[in-house]
Amino acid sequence: MLHNIQGKFWVAAADGSVTCLLCPHHCLVRKGMSGLCRTRTNREGVLYTVAYGNPCSVAVDPVEKKPVYHFLPGTDILSIATAGCNFHCLNCQNRTISQVSPSSAEHYEMSPGQVVGTALRNGIPSIAFTYTEPTVFYEYMYDIAVLAHANGLKTVMVSNGYIDPEPLAALLPYLDAANIDLKTFDESLYRRVAGGKLQPVLDTLLALRQAGVWTEITHLVIPDMTDDASYFVSMCRWLINNGFETAPLHISRFFPCFKLQDLPPTPVEHLTRARQTAMKIGLHFVYTGNVPGDPDGNTHCPACGRVVVERSHYAVTAKNLLNGTCASCGAEIPGVWGL
Repeated sequence: MLHNIQGKFWVAAADGSVTCLLCPHHCLVRKGMSGLCRTRTNREGVLYTVAYGNPCSVAVDPVEKKPVYHFLPGTDILSIATAGCNFHCLNCQNRTISQVSPSSAEHYEMSPGQVVGTALRNGIPSIAFTYTEPTVFYEYMYDIAVLAHANGLKTVMVSNGYIDPEPLAALLPYLDAANIDLKTFDESLYRRVAGGKLQPVLDTLLALRQAGVWTEITHLVIPDMTDDASYFVSMCRWLINNGFETAPLHISRFFPCFKLQDLPPTPVEHLTRARQTAMKIGLHFVYTGNVPGDPDGNTHCPACGRVVVERSHYAVTAKNLLNGTCASCGAEIPGVWGL
């Protein structure tokens, strides 16, 4: 369905074309055409979104599945997505919904009020914007987030971080947590793997930290692509130098997918080695992902080493926390542990 963007985050030209200012692509969209994300379309010199009120996916997940490990662990989260994305990742697992327009995807009809009402009726404490890239359904996400906060719900953005500073700044007061996908620390490889640039993603991370939004980071290790040790070390050092030493880093295992069917799954020992490297450099909370049953998915107290949150895949099986501190030694464990 068409939704009027009301002049926000775009500018018109005399020839009827418009430039979208939602994300760093800054697409020039001519009349009758859509931007790279397939969700923003030019109708007679006015930019509209076709990603509003029409989620292609609505599900209740464990919050750990996002992955978010230091934010209300063991609770459910209502996950919402529309079709479309502003990246074209070679390894996209959700390509059937991310690489199509909302106009051509099967979908539900849910207003922001209906989304928030669903969470409230079912006792779900938070809403996630996830599965595809939430930036491309920005107006829908924003309206849901504002209404969610007004009703005492929390919000989580699971994102590639490719959003311009102005729309991000408007959204930040209504975000409680985020997981940002940091694909690599090499500019040319970022373009090759995802079709975007690295620096805007780093800028998003800095804006989230400055605004006090709880932030976690996911890094997918793709064999022969994003597994270069020097880039990984540079990434970890940047995180530490910019105040993310206690932000959880999720090092995720790759499986053959989409345009990278010819690559093997990431060897688990590569993830283990990367985790050890990250912790040696100084990151406090580093997890391995897509490895069910791996004990490296547990949260350890950095002071005494005891397990404070024990997990089995996406399920929390035990907690040793007391008001956000280690119940064994009293050390503070950064995160959002209660409503």
